[in-house]
Amino acid sequence: MTKLEPPKVMIVGAGIGGLFLALLLERQNVPYVIYERTSDSEPLGSAMGLDAKIMPVFEQLGILDELISISLPCKGINMVDPNFNLLTGIDFKEYKARTGYEMAMFQRPRLHRLLSSHIPREKIIYSKRVVSLDQNEQGVTLTMADGSTYHGDIVVGADGIYSGVRQGLFKQLDEAGLLPASDKEELTMGHLCMVGTTNPVDPEKYPCVKDDRSLFQRVISRGFPYMWHIANMRDNKICWGIILQIKSTIASKDPTLRNSDWGSEGDEGIMHSAFDKATPIGGTVRDLYDITPRNEISKVFLEDKLFETWYHGRTVLLGDACHKFLPSAGQGAVNAMQDAVILANCIYEMGEATPENITAAFKEYYDERFEPVKKMMVKSRFMAFIMYGMTWKERIIRYIMFNWIPDSFKLKQYFKDSAYRPQANFLEHVKVYGIDEAAPQKPSKRYAEEKAAAAQGQGMKV
Repeated sequence: MTKLEPPKVMIVGAGIGGLFLALLLERQNVPYVIYERTSDSEPLGSAMGLDAKIMPVFEQLGILDELISISLPCKGINMVDPNFNLLTGIDFKEYKARTGYEMAMFQRPRLHRLLSSHIPREKIIYSKRVVSLDQNEQGVTLTMADGSTYHGDIVVGADGIYSGVRQGLFKQLDEAGLLPASDKEELTMGHLCMVGTTNPVDPEKYPCVKDDRSLFQRVISRGFPYMWHIANMRDNKICWGIILQIKSTIASKDPTLRNSDWGSEGDEGIMHSAFDKATPIGGTVRDLYDITPRNEISKVFLEDKLFETWYHGRTVLLGDACHKFLPSAGQGAVNAMQDAVILANCIYEMGEATPENITAAFKEYYDERFEPVKKMMVKSRFMAFIMYGMTWKERIIRYIMFNWIPDSFKLKQYFKDSAYRPQANFLEHVKVYGIDEAAPQKPSKRYAEEKAAAAQGQGMKV
C-alpha cells in the first residue's frame, strides 16, 4: 500500500470538542496545531455528565479509567417543586445493565484538564484569535489579531457559537451568494445561566456529599422566571446553577452582553431573587454561592442554533460553531465529541489532501452528523421548553408531561437515544456491553486493508 501524506490540520479552539479531535488525530499521527484565543484556556463551567453515547471512544483512547476517576456514577435526575416533592425524573439504576456503562457526573473543568493533559504542550498555541481566513487550491491561511499568520491544509472551527472561523467562512459565502438565509439570522438568547462549584463542604451540614453516587436535582419554580439545580460531586463539592428566562432578545444584539464561552464574571445582581430560595440538600442557593470561589462562578447567555452550513472548501465547523444546544438535555459537549469522532474518521478515509478529497470528506462528515444532531436538537429544545418555560402555555404542557406521560416511556426514549455510539474507525472497536444493541456504524475500508496487510506481513515474517 502507498503511504499517504496526512493533511496538516489547524484546529481553532481548545474547548472540549477541539481537544477531543486533537486526541483522535494524535492517534492517527495526523499533524495538527490548536490555536486558542485565550491566554491559558482556564476551564470553567459546572456539572456535566457523559454516558454510553461517547464512553466507548474514551475506552478506545485508553482514558476511560481516568474519566471514571474524576466522576461519580449518577443515580438519577429529579425534577422537584419548591417544596421538594418529586414531579418527574429518570432513574439510572438500569443504565449500566442496558448499556454497559455508568452515567458519569463530574465538574466540566476536570474533563477539560483530563483531555488537555494528553495533548503535547507545544501543539496548543494561546492568545491566537482568528480575524480572517483565506483558502484556495493550495491551502488555507489564518490571520490572527496579533498579525501572525498560519498555513495548513484544513482548518477546523471549534471555537464556539461566536466562532471567528465561521464568521470568516460565512462572510466569503455571503459575498458569493452561497449562504442560506437561515444562517444569516441573528442569534437570540432566551435564557441566562449562572453556575458554580463550591469549595469542599462539611459533610455533616450537607450529607449528600457522603453519597458515592451523584444525584442531579432541579427545582421547578412556580410564578418565578427562573429555576435552580444542584448535584453532589467528588471531593465533597457541590455543583449548582440558576437559569433565568429572559423575554427580550436584546442580548443577542449587544456585544457587551454576549459571551461565547463560560465567563468568570459572575454577576449576582440579575440573579439575586433566586439566591434566597431553598435547595433540596439544605440551606439556600446563597449559601452555596457564598462558599464558591469567585473564579469558579461563570455566567453565560444560552443561545440555541442549528446552522445549515458546516463546511466549504478547506474549512469545516465542529461543536457549538455549527450547532449550539441549550443545556437542558446535556447534549452540547457530547455532540461536539461525536462530531470529532466522525470528522476524524472522515479525515482518516480521505486519502490525499486534494480539494476534491477534502470536500468529499467534509460532505461525508456532514451527511453522517447533521440528522443525529438535528434529532437531538429537537429533543433539547423540547426539554428546555418543559423545564425552563414560565409562560402559562409552557406551564400547562409541563404539567401534562410530568403527570400524564409514564416514566417508563421517558426512560425508553432515553435508552433509544443511547444506541447511537459512534467509534473511531482507525482504532480497534470496543465490544458492545450491556443488553441493548448499538446502532450500526459504517465500517472502515482503509482500516480493514491495513489490518489485513499487517497480518500478512506478520505471517511472512513467521
